[in-house]
Amino acid sequence: MYYKNMEKAVFLERPNRFIAWVETEQGREICHVKNTGRCRELLLPGAVLYVQRNENPARKTPLDLICVQKGKTLINMDSQAPNKVVAEWLKKKGAHFRPEYRYGDSRIDFYIEAGERKILLEVKGVTLEEEGIARFPDAPTERGIKHIRELAGSLGKGYEAYVFFVIQMKGIRHMEPNDNTHAAFGDALREAEKAGVKVLAFDCMVEPDRLELGGQIPVRL
Repeated sequence: MYYKNMEKAVFLERPNRFIAWVETEQGREICHVKNTGRCRELLLPGAVLYVQRNENPARKTPLDLICVQKGKTLINMDSQAPNKVVAEWLKKKGAHFRPEYRYGDSRIDFYIEAGERKILLEVKGVTLEEEGIARFPDAPTERGIKHIRELAGSLGKGYEAYVFFVIQMKGIRHMEPNDNTHAAFGDALREAEKAGVKVLAFDCMVEPDRLELGGQIPVRL
């Protein structure tokens, strides 16, 4: 996927989950943060950002925060991007799929049909990296636990089920649940994997104006 109207900026502060103040060539500007996670290790004063200028002048926030530079690693922070790159990946494989599939009390990200196979696939975007290890989540996620339990429950009803972690950066050695932040999510993921839910992780090729799914990364539960 590609972004238009990208600009370089510097992070100043984040008064709440949804907005940040940044410095651009036009001065101090307000920016929409397209990720409601904590991202405390990323959004540090002085961090180099890449922001997208909106084409709609009526919007209250003229910018969207897309990427942040962490050392030598460029990380895409757009929480809507993982589903888009997975959809692109599925299309390249010629898969027949439906997004936002209603199952039980949840909307699962993708329903895929492959011959007689019925597959439910839930996507999780990952932006937290610590010493080359990607971890999810960076904040407690009861919604994430609910989705994983729905997937596990689908196995006895003729479905295959996958949790697909999209690591929005390169340079990752392996992926693991972030038990220090939300042990219950890690427990639910391990229980689901034992029940037969497949757990996958892929990294991404990241540029300021581009994100593309990369290669598979080992998952350690």
